[in-house]
Amino acid sequence: MNKKKIINDPVYGFITIPSELVFDLISHRYFQRLRYIKQLAMTHIVYPGAINTRFHHALGAMHLMSLALEVLKSKGLEISPEEEEAATIAILLHDIGHGPFSHALEHTLAQGIKHEDISLLMMNKLNEEFDGRLTTAINIFKGKYHRKFFCQLISGQVDLDRMDYLNRDSFYTGVSEGVISFDRIIKMFNVVDDQLVVEEKGIYSVEKFLIARRLMYWQVYLHKTVVAGEQLLVKILERAKELTLKGATLFATPAFQHFLKNEISEKRFFEEEIHLQQFSKLDDQDIYASVKVWEDSDDFVLSRLCKMLNARKLYKVEISNDAPDPERLDLLASQTANLLGINEKDISYFVFTDTITNRAYNAESSNINILMKNGILSDIAKASDLSNLESLDRTVKKHILCYIRGI
Repeated sequence: MNKKKIINDPVYGFITIPSELVFDLISHRYFQRLRYIKQLAMTHIVYPGAINTRFHHALGAMHLMSLALEVLKSKGLEISPEEEEAATIAILLHDIGHGPFSHALEHTLAQGIKHEDISLLMMNKLNEEFDGRLTTAINIFKGKYHRKFFCQLISGQVDLDRMDYLNRDSFYTGVSEGVISFDRIIKMFNVVDDQLVVEEKGIYSVEKFLIARRLMYWQVYLHKTVVAGEQLLVKILERAKELTLKGATLFATPAFQHFLKNEISEKRFFEEEIHLQQFSKLDDQDIYASVKVWEDSDDFVLSRLCKMLNARKLYKVEISNDAPDPERLDLLASQTANLLGINEKDISYFVFTDTITNRAYNAESSNINILMKNGILSDIAKASDLSNLESLDRTVKKHILCYIRGI
C-alpha cells in the first residue's frame, strides 16, 4: 500500500504524510479519535465557523514542523532522517491525550489529570505497539532529548503548536486579529548553541505573533460568552457525576459511564489500564448525546442546566479586575433560590465565581531569543521597540461572576 499520501488542508493547502510510520500513527484509533474533538470546545456558540478539530490542528502542526526542519537544514544544521521523523511524530502526537471539549472538562471527568500526561501515556502505549520506534519522539516531547531546539519547536514561546492554532483558529473563527506571519517566522528560525532563535529580520513578525496571541485569548478563547458555555458544560458534568455517585442511573455511552460512576485519581488513572482504554473511546459526541437526553431528566438542576445549554440560554457573565462583592453574591443567590425554588446547596450550580488568566509571553519558562545582526542574542522584550511588549510578560488575572438571566 502506498502510504505517502497528501491531505488537502484548508489553511496550508496540500500536506504530505512524510513516512509509513507517520501514516500508521495517523491511522491508529487513538489519533483518529481527534477527528471528533473540537479544537475550540464551546467557541462555536459565538463564532459558528469554529468547528475545527484536534485532528486538523495536529496535522497542521506536523506540516509546520516539516517546513521548519527544511529551513534549519538549509542553514547548515545537521539533522538526521531519524531525528526528522522523531520531531515530526512528537508534534503530531502532542495533543493526542486531549479529552472531549478541550480544557473545559480536563478536571471534571478525572481529578486533576493534565492532557499532556495522558498524551505521554498514549505515546508510550503506541511505542510498545510500534516496537520502540517512538522512543526518540517521546524524549523530544518530554524535553529530554539532548538537542534542545527540537523540544523548543514543540513546546516554547514561539513553538509550532501555538503557531498553528493561532493561524487555524483565526481562519475558522474569522477573527483577523489572530492572523500571524507563520511562514516569515519559520524562515527566520536558526539555532545558536543548541537553542532555537529568530533572526533579527523576523522581529516584527514575532511581535505580531505575541500580540495576536493576547488578542485571540480575550477575543476568542476567553470571550465571555465562550466562558459562559464552557462553565455551563462543566456544571452539567459536575451535577451528572454527583447524581451518579449517589446511585442515580443516567444515560451515557459505556466509556462516558465509566467516568461518571468512578472517582478516578491521577494515581489510579496511570496504574489501572481500564481507564485509558475507556478514555480513548471518549469524544465530544459522547458528551453532547448525553446532554440532549439529560434535558428530560427527573433531576430539576440537571434538566434545567441542559435546557439552558441546548437552547443557548447561557449564564450571564461579568468579567472584572476585582473579586465580586460578597453582598451582591448573596443577593443573587437569594433571588435565584426564590426564582427556581431550589435549596441552598444547589444554588452553586446557578450562581458562582471563578477566575481566568491570560499571559501572552512567559520569559521565565523560556525566552524568545532574537539573533541580532552583530551575532548577539537579545530577548524579544528588550530587542523590540514596542513599549507594551514587556507588559505581555505578565499574567493578567480577571474575576468572573456567573448567574442565570432574569434575576
